[in-house]
Amino acid sequence: MAASCSAARSCARSAQRPLLTPSSRSWTINSLRARVPIVGRFLDQEQPDILCLQETKAQDHVFPAELFHSRGYVHHELNGQKMHHGVAILSRIPLHDSGRHDWQDNGEARHVGVRVECGSPLEHVYDSGGGDIPDRKLNPKFGQKLDFIERMTRWSEKLAEPTLIVGDFNIAPLECDVWSHKALLDVVSHTPIEVETLGRLQAAHDWVDLGRKFIPAPERCFTWWSYRAQDWVASDRGRRLDHMWASPSLAPQARAHRVMEPCRGWERPSDHVPLLVELEV
Repeated sequence: MAASCSAARSCARSAQRPLLTPSSRSWTINSLRARVPIVGRFLDQEQPDILCLQETKAQDHVFPAELFHSRGYVHHELNGQKMHHGVAILSRIPLHDSGRHDWQDNGEARHVGVRVECGSPLEHVYDSGGGDIPDRKLNPKFGQKLDFIERMTRWSEKLAEPTLIVGDFNIAPLECDVWSHKALLDVVSHTPIEVETLGRLQAAHDWVDLGRKFIPAPERCFTWWSYRAQDWVASDRGRRLDHMWASPSLAPQARAHRVMEPCRGWERPSDHVPLLVELEV
């Protein structure tokens, strides 16, 4: 996770003391309350220090907090809403200085940021899917998606502190990030204008794509498979829509990154799978 110590440890570290490696997972859960059993299974199995959830579809007052409290995740930062929105950060490590950006400029709950105790800022985002038509005049949702990224770009240009940003960008930037580059050139999530817009965001802070740092292109790497496929494994028509990016000075501290593909095969799964990153501090 973003450079951080466990809740029970002091921030101080002597030269003789071993480095710690906290871990963070990010998961577009597609309705948290519908996925409580698999989220519990995931926490019991993986034991992350921090879990970031997107598309919770839950207002804060109905958030299933006991699911996390009972497992030691007593530090929460929520930005909840009904519909296809809502983000949450659940942590065993204290969280401070929470904030929210309305990068879509319409009041939808798509961002929450925190500072992890003893560590760096963690920004958690969920950009819109953008609808089905890649034309902002015919489809306002597509324009909102692009404008979300542009506002993040302006923010990134001013960013002075090493930061980790995770979440569902709903854009697959590389040709090898989709099952067929040619077939998806006109499909929202992989259109040239989306790829170019995301590229400007990455360049604005020289963000390091941790997914491709550990799984170099053109190696296969997908994080989403449609529910429409009768056999998602056999068809394997995936896309890499979920990302973890680190500031250039923070990226060398990354010691591991995984795409947890087996979770797509669990009972009543999300169409996205979790990502993991471990940062040495």
